Amino acid sequence: MDDRNSPPDDGPARDHGGHDSHERPSGDDAETGDVERVEQSMLEEEAENSEETAGNTAHGGGHGAMDHGGHDEQDHEGHGDHGGMHAGHEQMFRRRFFASTLLSIPVLLYSEALQEWLGFSVPAFPGSEWINPVFAVVVFAYGGVPFLRMAVPELRDRSPGMMTLISMAISVAFVYSLASVVFPTESAFFWELVTLIDIMLLGHWIEMRSVRRASSALDELAKLMPDTAERITEGGETEEVPVNELAEGDLVLVRPGASVPGDGVVEEGDSDVNESMITGESKPVSKEPGDEVIGGTINGDGSLRVRIGATGDETTLAGIMRLVEEAQGSKSKTQVLADRAAGWLFYVAVGAAIVTAIAWTVATTFDAAVIERVVTVLVIACPHALGLAIPLVVAINTSLAARNGMLIRDRIAMEQARDLDAIIFDKTGTLTEGEHGVVGVATIDGVDEDEALALAAAVEGDSEHMIARAIREAADERGVEARRATDFEAMKGRGVRATIDGREVFVGGPNLLDHLDSEVPPDLASFADEAGENAQTVVYLVREGELVAAFAMADVIRETSYRVVDALHELDIEVAMLTGDSEDVANAVADELGIDTVFAEVLPEDKDTKVQQLQDEGKLVAMVGDGVNDAPALTRADVGIAIGSGTDVAVQSADVILVQNNPMDVVRLVKLSKASYRKMQENILWAAGYNVFAIPLAAGVLAPIGVLLSPAVGALLMSLSTVIVAINAQLLRRADLSVPTLPDASTSEQAQPAD
Repeated sequence: MDDRNSPPDDGPARDHGGHDSHERPSGDDAETGDVERVEQSMLEEEAENSEETAGNTAHGGGHGAMDHGGHDEQDHEGHGDHGGMHAGHEQMFRRRFFASTLLSIPVLLYSEALQEWLGFSVPAFPGSEWINPVFAVVVFAYGGVPFLRMAVPELRDRSPGMMTLISMAISVAFVYSLASVVFPTESAFFWELVTLIDIMLLGHWIEMRSVRRASSALDELAKLMPDTAERITEGGETEEVPVNELAEGDLVLVRPGASVPGDGVVEEGDSDVNESMITGESKPVSKEPGDEVIGGTINGDGSLRVRIGATGDETTLAGIMRLVEEAQGSKSKTQVLADRAAGWLFYVAVGAAIVTAIAWTVATTFDAAVIERVVTVLVIACPHALGLAIPLVVAINTSLAARNGMLIRDRIAMEQARDLDAIIFDKTGTLTEGEHGVVGVATIDGVDEDEALALAAAVEGDSEHMIARAIREAADERGVEARRATDFEAMKGRGVRATIDGREVFVGGPNLLDHLDSEVPPDLASFADEAGENAQTVVYLVREGELVAAFAMADVIRETSYRVVDALHELDIEVAMLTGDSEDVANAVADELGIDTVFAEVLPEDKDTKVQQLQDEGKLVAMVGDGVNDAPALTRADVGIAIGSGTDVAVQSADVILVQNNPMDVVRLVKLSKASYRKMQENILWAAGYNVFAIPLAAGVLAPIGVLLSPAVGALLMSLSTVIVAINAQLLRRADLSVPTLPDASTSEQAQPAD
């Protein structure tokens, strides 16, 4: 296999943060991996417990009960791929949230503070005084301990974050509350403890749901290769063998419509092969003896005998798979804003607690009141709001995006979209329709365009060639009356002929004119020259030996592509186009749309490097594509955006899917990212603002003038902060995602509100 199919070795791969992926992982990356490993171990423990329970049930109730127990959960949650892992984490935190919330109800009902505030009472009974401590212990053990375990990597790396802050608050509240049972104090933190755990579980559940994504791009690539091949024996017979048994030098038969089982060279046969899923070329490529074919491509109507030159890991498709895998591995987690805020709050809380303890001991004496004051500072240092500040915005962001034709698969990439410097569009199927169409017609005097289209459409009536389909569609769009053709004949390499109203009519390219020895009138020659300058294909119509019309054919530019480019320029984003087509075709499309940068005649592996080339210039880059050949570039880009009608592998490799197949949604993506980030910042300010206000009061800064924040009031302020953050997140639904500078946008293209 050509070395071009291997991952580029001209430098280390660039990750999302712009750093070399071969460098030693940063503390944030290592910490993220450690936290995920802790979550994974918790999943496996739950699966083992579930399996053990199921086994006990099966022992008494038969094998059926065992088969439907914890084993399935373990398979699907504990041992899945990266997407399955996140799905398992989501389900785990969801279970813990609902169970802990249910167990918290008795604690809330028997909380004296809540009864006093809300003016209700519940009946007491012998042992009811143990409801709060017993249920709080259960909630802590089931819902709180996971946070303690996830805080271990943060502490080990000396990088405290949200898990450390949560763990500190619930641990202090738990120990102090249990101590209050043995050594009675003025207040305990049982209801604050359980509600804090419940809300943090809710936040983590929402977060896991927002980051869950499937990672099946490599599987989708593998599906392109057939499972079996028809190998031709020395005796000339065919035998069906698994593809993995093919060896270099084997001769295989590729029937019409079948997939080519490996890279090789055509030895016999003529056919058109669809290579768009590998090369990105929209036009099937004619193959004849001596031409190379690529494994995974689709044969057309002819039959081919191919001598295998590369199989397995040596094929072009395998090279693309390696690029996708490498690019996926180069992605790094960025540190979430809330984690940074939580890290600072941890140090602030610990420092405030130490100062509080020293100050109150010096001012009074060390007693239970001082301990209560310190505990109050540490508990309210972890606001409920901070745990929900980001997940709530992400959840609404995801809903709003879906309503506007965008499926968010990676929230980190979504956040990065606000700072994009350049967006690369794949040409075929993204900026263009991906199918050839008639873009111009010229006729001789005495023949109008509709008549010419009617004749050409009649001749092409029995052909399935893409040019024939384009001519028929152009005739239909104009409402041209259908003509009846007889004696249809395909002239290989020249065109087609048929008889219409007793007259012989031909349709074909320049080779047809040479064959018929037809002269080209000056007007049609000028039309053909202009079409050639615009990288358009010219097809001629000949009637009774006379050249009467010419049709210019091109891959049709999407109507919305013009508005997309203009809108992105107004957002100060550079627009680039990347294609496997020739420079003439690429430059013609780029000039028409006003695109800034053009990458033409790009091979699949080079698409990946073109993205990296812009990244190496210090630019944050998005890639928009729809084909298998775009998968490495989609994965390498800081933000990968797939057109929803594209191949499965492109969709699986992307961070954002444009489900409505509308490039205009790229503009909305950038605007939504900016609006969401603003809401995240505002929410963190609200949540942190609570601490700026509450911690000094809890420490007793205003105690000399009689103002001292009690634990109960601190809890109330915590709840108020949470409500404010929730309301502010909801305001994201009002974000303006329309494009006011584009008055021609249709109603279907206007922004839609979230659910």
